[in-house]
Amino acid sequence: MLIDPALYYGWREAELGMTALFGGFPERFYQAYEEAWPLESGWQERLPLYNLYHLLNHLNLFGGGYLSQVRNVLRRFSAEPS
Repeated sequence: MLIDPALYYGWREAELGMTALFGGFPERFYQAYEEAWPLESGWQERLPLYNLYHLLNHLNLFGGGYLSQVRNVLRRFSAEPS
C-alpha cells in the first residue's frame, strides 16, 4: 500500500508535470498510469506549461539558476502560430 502525504486533487496533467520537474519517475510509473487511466493525446508536450508556475516560484526563491528553464518554456508556448 502506498500513502501519499502530499495528496492532490486536481488536473492530472499538472500532477504528472510535477513528477517530471526534477528528473521524473521510472518509465514504468508513467506506463502504469496510462494503463490505469489513459491521458489525452499530447499530454507530454504540455508538461512544461504546467511546470511554469513552479519554475517561476523557484526562480523567485532560489535565484537565476532557473531563469533559462523559465525562458525556454515561455519561448515554446508564446511562439506566434504559423
